[in-house]
Amino acid sequence: MRVIGIETSCDETGIAVYDDKLGLMSHVLYSQVKLHADYGGVVPELASRDHVRKIVPLIKQALAKANSSLENIDGIAYTKGPGLIGALLVGACVGRSLAYAWNKPAVGVHHMEGHLLAPMLEDDAPEFPFIALLVSGGHSMLVQVEGIGRYQVLGESVDDAAGEAFDKTAKLMGLDYPGGPRLAKLAQQGLPAGYKFPRPMTDRPGLDFSFSGLKTFTANTIAAEPDDQQTRANIARAFEEAVVDTLAIKCKRALKQTGYKRLVIAGGVSANTRLRESLAEMMTNLGGKVYYPRGEFCTDNGAMIAYAGLQRLRAGQIEPLSVKGQPRWPLDTLPAVD
Repeated sequence: MRVIGIETSCDETGIAVYDDKLGLMSHVLYSQVKLHADYGGVVPELASRDHVRKIVPLIKQALAKANSSLENIDGIAYTKGPGLIGALLVGACVGRSLAYAWNKPAVGVHHMEGHLLAPMLEDDAPEFPFIALLVSGGHSMLVQVEGIGRYQVLGESVDDAAGEAFDKTAKLMGLDYPGGPRLAKLAQQGLPAGYKFPRPMTDRPGLDFSFSGLKTFTANTIAAEPDDQQTRANIARAFEEAVVDTLAIKCKRALKQTGYKRLVIAGGVSANTRLRESLAEMMTNLGGKVYYPRGEFCTDNGAMIAYAGLQRLRAGQIEPLSVKGQPRWPLDTLPAVD
């Protein structure tokens, strides 16, 4: 079975072709970072308009790279939610229309399920069951995964997601958009033990996250300290260490609670070097293993949507002719794939 994956949930247009026997055949991505940089964040209307402009040329490019034509394609998968409703509808309308015109089945994919299954694209793919830490600009959650569609959300952010906290803190420091990677780069120049920031919600039981208070603590520290490069780097490092330690503590709790020995990290923040190193060390000490996708598949991409969509199409799950985007869509409401 060969599937086209279409990802348009936010500010990246990703198209990929995935085959269940040959694996990933092509993967193309257009990022709108330069477009939104002038505004300091994603502007939904501009994102939708740019998806409209780029989606068809990228589909043609992905098919050409995969040496495929519509006769070789067995189905189309597109991101149905969660995300920006205008951006979602661009991908949904194009994906559903192509499927109708080509007489192929179509399926709407959950964006976070795509991230959760992204490590399956690697040679060293995890086996079920495992704990998944999904950390991106819009979501932070811990999920118990027993199989595709068999998810139990153990904990999630009650306010800012981890990626959102990175971006907002970067803005407080005067760093340009996208702030998260720039803050992480600045943190590499920071000295250890410069500052000690709180690890939010780790002083009580439970697996939920909260990062807005940490952001406020950082803002107060910035205001009270000198405005030189090294001080900013020290503050950035302290902030990054606090986020990483908080995530690690919650992951350790979830692993002990379930007895699992496999941990998957996915989403944009999973590309953070300090987070990867910290979780790898923790899993070695626990006698387990951590899995994550390669760097280009941490952020939004069409490959993860194509893979997730193929699993659902193969199970006979298809979309009706109506087009729908779901900006809010709880992960644990998805049907299981047996």
